[in-house]
Amino acid sequence: MSKIILDVDTGVDDALAIIYGIESKKIDLLGITTVSGNVPLHMTERNTRKVLRLIGREDIKVYPGADRPLIREPEYEFRVHGTDGIGNALDDMKIENQTEEQFAADFIIEQAKKYKGDLTLIMVGPVTNLALALRKEPKIADWINEVIIMGGLVSMAGKGNKLPNSEFNIFADAEAASIVFHSGIEVTLVSLDVTLQTYMKLEHIEKLKGTKYYDFVLNSTKVFRAFSEKQYGTNGCALHDPLTIGYFLDPSYIETKKYFVDVETVSPLNYGQTICDFRNLWKKEPNVNICLNVDAERFIDDFIETLKQA
Repeated sequence: MSKIILDVDTGVDDALAIIYGIESKKIDLLGITTVSGNVPLHMTERNTRKVLRLIGREDIKVYPGADRPLIREPEYEFRVHGTDGIGNALDDMKIENQTEEQFAADFIIEQAKKYKGDLTLIMVGPVTNLALALRKEPKIADWINEVIIMGGLVSMAGKGNKLPNSEFNIFADAEAASIVFHSGIEVTLVSLDVTLQTYMKLEHIEKLKGTKYYDFVLNSTKVFRAFSEKQYGTNGCALHDPLTIGYFLDPSYIETKKYFVDVETVSPLNYGQTICDFRNLWKKEPNVNICLNVDAERFIDDFIETLKQA
């Protein structure tokens, strides 16, 4: 079983992804690294540790990472994730102020060297930590087996969630994404093209009634669902980050194909756009596996069933 590092900017769907991955009992998790993204770094770390306490896995270590993008100033998404990042669903939970001293990028380098060829990074926030790790130790590009990233928009122009053509995680640090895409690592991009087909609606959440996670899922997604209804006309929580975990657990959920993909880092209209050369006009070697189709209902059913059985 491949060793896993999960890199998060813990907002609502990150929290659901952490729960899904751990409760699947199918991942060998070495640790969780945190990054500034949906909310500031101190919130992503706190939220991650709260979720681990909810699960009952406080033994899993959390390594704080980049508190800002490589170049730009950070932008947050409180309107989607609430004032604390997880819909204030765990406001009553108290945790001690403790943190691992090792920096996330250094943890990634250490584990990549230790488990050469047997380490997969699942990254559901901006990829700043991996970009920093690559800058410090370029050899990890050969040591890491695969990087699975929630991010981007490749074939649904105009349907971004930050700019019309840009998805938030890539927009949050497009320079970091460019470094990762061109590093030579095997990269799979689980983009809005497929994640926006995985809305968890109230009818799905109600299937969790009477189970361990019902209250958390219902309450943490309220702000997210309200935002989605106002913005997109759908009262649901898109399972962006859980689907990224789902792809690792069962690649048959998603149909993928490898193309050359680049990232826009200059244009104010399209900063963070992931540009896929479907017709090979640039004649460049394919570097990113992109997602073409998703078995959405089967995935959602498995997500709900995994949480029900916890």
